[in-house]
Amino acid sequence: MDSLSAAEMKLPAFILKYRWKLPLAVLALAALIAFGVRWWRGAAIATETVARHDFIQTVVASGHVETPHRVDIGAQMTGTVLRVPVIEGQVVTAGMLLVELQSAELDATGHAADLAVVQAKARLRQLHEVQAPVAEQALREAQSNFDNAQTTQARNQDLFAKGYISRAAVDDSRKAIELAQAQVRSTQKQFDTTSATGSDHALAEAGVAGAEATSQAAHARTRYTRIYAPVGGVLISRNVEVGDVVQPGVVLMMLSPQGGMQLVVQIDEKNLSLLTVGQAALVSADAYPSQRFAAQLAYINPGVNAQTGAVEVKLDVPSQPTVLKQDMTVSVDIEVARRPNALLIPVDAVHDAETPAPWILTIEGHHSVRHEIKLGLRSDGLAEVLDGVKENDIVIPVAAAVTAGARVRTIVSATTGKR
Repeated sequence: MDSLSAAEMKLPAFILKYRWKLPLAVLALAALIAFGVRWWRGAAIATETVARHDFIQTVVASGHVETPHRVDIGAQMTGTVLRVPVIEGQVVTAGMLLVELQSAELDATGHAADLAVVQAKARLRQLHEVQAPVAEQALREAQSNFDNAQTTQARNQDLFAKGYISRAAVDDSRKAIELAQAQVRSTQKQFDTTSATGSDHALAEAGVAGAEATSQAAHARTRYTRIYAPVGGVLISRNVEVGDVVQPGVVLMMLSPQGGMQLVVQIDEKNLSLLTVGQAALVSADAYPSQRFAAQLAYINPGVNAQTGAVEVKLDVPSQPTVLKQDMTVSVDIEVARRPNALLIPVDAVHDAETPAPWILTIEGHHSVRHEIKLGLRSDGLAEVLDGVKENDIVIPVAAAVTAGARVRTIVSATTGKR
């Protein structure tokens, strides 16, 4: 046995006996006291305080920018590409040249058609200036001959009655009248054909009209060699190069017209009942998240995609920002409801939130208490409480894994933030 000091000799015998175990006992007693205090105070958990704020429920989704229609640019004839003065992504104005085809052969055809028009008009002019006057003069001569024949016939008839000429002379003058009369009828027909309602005039005018139609068709085909932008917009694709042989019906370029862009968004079908045409939305392009702009729900597809369980909606953009580009990805918050001064709690504090009987745990004194609640709007992790709690109640998150009636204490008390 170790030698004892004088001071140790004065201690009671049992203390001397257990002097090496005494510190351990003190530590155990301290731990027991600490555990008891902790049990009495309850488990320390983070909590939230029920608060009132104006609340907006939104449906959040992503989509892309799209024009209501796109214009396919193609050729109306077969030809070889001579020039393509635009590039993909370029902004073009209405009437700007996009593609030019070789046109030498068509130019020659058009020139020949123009000469045919000149010739047809010259024939019509010749009818007016030559044939019509000649026919008119011939008619006058035939009429004069007929008049002379009638005068001769009357004189010969008188001479025959007096016995100065024979019957043969009278017959000859009668035949001369018949011949002159036939000539009048013939020249009259010739003159009539050269008049404005005559067949020769109609043929000449038809010749002019036919030549002009041929000329117009030739020039129209020549114009087909130059393809212009029908409207202003952005060329979102170009599938043609110099030297290509193009065919009618083949898309050479795709044009996205300026203005009237829409946002096409896929919404989960569970939110379909919340959507109404005319609802306002805030949008940001993924490329420019800090720039938000307004939009309005304009169309809800009547059908639901069976594979994705989503419904397609379209939103109009009244004031289109300059950063918005075709097919750009956007994030959309559609405002579907608004509640002023609503009583709010975090959704993560609600048990059985998706069932008809949701409930929460609040702290009353040092114990957790269960309350059945009635929920209203939900958005961005918050829920509106219609019944079951009051303002400034302290609620326990579901993640704390606390049971009803347990002793608890708050270490963090955060007020539900305003949305």
